Amino acid sequence: MTKRAQKPTPPKAIVLLSGGLDSATVLAIARHRGFDCYALSFRYGQRHAAELSSARRVARALGAREHRVTSIDLRAFGGSALTTDLPVPKGRSTHQMEHGIPITYVPARNTIFLSFALAWAEVVGARDIFIGVNALDFSGYPDCRPAFIAAFQKLADRATRIGAEGGRFCIHAPLMKMNKAAIIRTGLKLGVDYGITTSCYDPGPRNRPCGRCDACLLREKGFRELGLSDPRRGPTPTARGQSGKAGRGC
Repeated sequence: MTKRAQKPTPPKAIVLLSGGLDSATVLAIARHRGFDCYALSFRYGQRHAAELSSARRVARALGAREHRVTSIDLRAFGGSALTTDLPVPKGRSTHQMEHGIPITYVPARNTIFLSFALAWAEVVGARDIFIGVNALDFSGYPDCRPAFIAAFQKLADRATRIGAEGGRFCIHAPLMKMNKAAIIRTGLKLGVDYGITTSCYDPGPRNRPCGRCDACLLREKGFRELGLSDPRRGPTPTARGQSGKAGRGC
């Protein structure tokens, strides 16, 4: 009697999941590339919890193997409108967003998040970590740039048991060179329901997006460039055209 061949075990990946548009797209990309995804979110003292509710919905909808929400307190240090009572900037132009580092930057946040992801990766046996940073339609954050990802890649290979024993991690930033329109088009092709995501820095009653913070304006710009309405504010969209199949990266 011939034995059935066992299916190969899919590789594991840690995916940082904020509950926003970008991270939801990254989770969909990681799943599309064949990874068994472990989603990681943070209760870090941010001014609202709407994004965590969205992260739970996104993790379920996109088939994450496991979703953990880890608590850390970045309000202890402050320094950002997202972790203090400082007002969130509203109504800024794209030109203004491209210059300087705004008060919504949370000091060292992505460094901290990736460090937690690296720790969990070692425990579950993952060699791949996905993060939704973007260097085109972003608000000037230094930890959303290619140089930062390259630097953390080197750290990951030198500061872990895996690295010391000759292994290697891969930090994936598949959205790095995409604008918001390209990110949305990619996500729609992969089945992302953007109606369950939350991007707003300062949501109002019932977690409705304010429509005027940097995150809302960049999100709106992306949908508008595709000729679509944001499903948080209008009908569920279908993108014009399709993106190519995502590559596997490093």
